[in-house]
Amino acid sequence: MPGCILAVDQGTTGTTALVLDAEGRLRGRGYVAISQHYPRPAWVEHDPVELWQSVRVAAGRAIESSNITSGELLALGITNQRETTLLWERTSG
Repeated sequence: MPGCILAVDQGTTGTTALVLDAEGRLRGRGYVAISQHYPRPAWVEHDPVELWQSVRVAAGRAIESSNITSGELLALGITNQRETTLLWERTSG
């Protein structure tokens, strides 16, 4: 089934990945919950490594359940929390 798209939605409580065919039909789905950390009232933080791992696992599950190979994907769409930022120290990573 060549011509599929992988869509990734990284949200506050988890990451969802969907594989859609050329007609927009759902072919595969993966989901991974993520932890929330509350350093003070009305603030929420996430572990960036956990976020990245959740995307990798959810995408892998979606591709596996779609019965295609990653080589058959034509495009990737990504949406995230939009208000989220990630800071790091450049020299040490």
